[in-house]
Amino acid sequence: MVSGPTRNDTVTSVSRVLVTGAAGRIGRAVLDLLAARGIEANALVLQDPGDLTARRVVTGSAADQEAVRAALDGADAVIHLAAVPTPERDRAEDVFGGNTLSTFTVLEEAGRAGVRRVALASSWGVTGLPWTADRNPSPAYVPVDEALPSQVQDPYGLSKQVDELTAAMMARRHGMSVVCLRYPFVGGFDERLREHAARLTREPGAGARDLWTYLEVGDAARAALLALDVPGPGAHAVHVCAPEIIVPFRTEELLRRYHPTATLRRPLPGRTAPVDTSAARRLLGFTAEHLIDG
Repeated sequence: MVSGPTRNDTVTSVSRVLVTGAAGRIGRAVLDLLAARGIEANALVLQDPGDLTARRVVTGSAADQEAVRAALDGADAVIHLAAVPTPERDRAEDVFGGNTLSTFTVLEEAGRAGVRRVALASSWGVTGLPWTADRNPSPAYVPVDEALPSQVQDPYGLSKQVDELTAAMMARRHGMSVVCLRYPFVGGFDERLREHAARLTREPGAGARDLWTYLEVGDAARAALLALDVPGPGAHAVHVCAPEIIVPFRTEELLRRYHPTATLRRPLPGRTAPVDTSAARRLLGFTAEHLIDG
């Protein structure tokens, strides 16, 4: 259950943050945002690219206790982004095992080190829609919320389900606040969002499994930072995405065409995203600000 007052967009509760997966798309945006806010950062990466805006860079796996302990030096919060991001290129055992062990290790070592505020990258994939073997999967209802029944048939989606269960256990075990952010397709406008939008405009069916949702990478970073201001103990999972879909079509028309069995629980006028992000607004005070041109 999500509760709590609407928060402003200023994080005041942390002074140094460990960012795992810091060389990735969201990780770099998080480091830049931390620097802009005057918050120190430690980075944990598999390989140091040499250009990260972090006070300290540790190379190693997020599943390795020693590497995580070294990277936690002086940190009072964690943004855990390190993960195999899809089930498509790696062995199922490596995707599931790597992701779940990394999350367990990072949260356990953080808890032992006295860290009590964590933001964790979960995923739209936790719904099971992106990679289910079903040919035309549909959600049971729209707008989708955090209670949607799962359709997971893939190791990545399952790993994110387990990550959220791990977050709940660690919140109890260590008295932590852990916020799991269910990210959709994330990117910069010029980096890949405009290209993605153009493709889905030509082939709207290609976006049906993601419900045509997206989030600009700076907004993704801001959501992670806001999550660190959520008091604990407790664990929460919230959907975060832009309030409008990425294609220039009416949402309800797309739903009638591609998801005719999904129950429409309330009107979705215009290009309204068919995902309920009210939990993120209540818990984090987060609303996406950077929208693609419609």
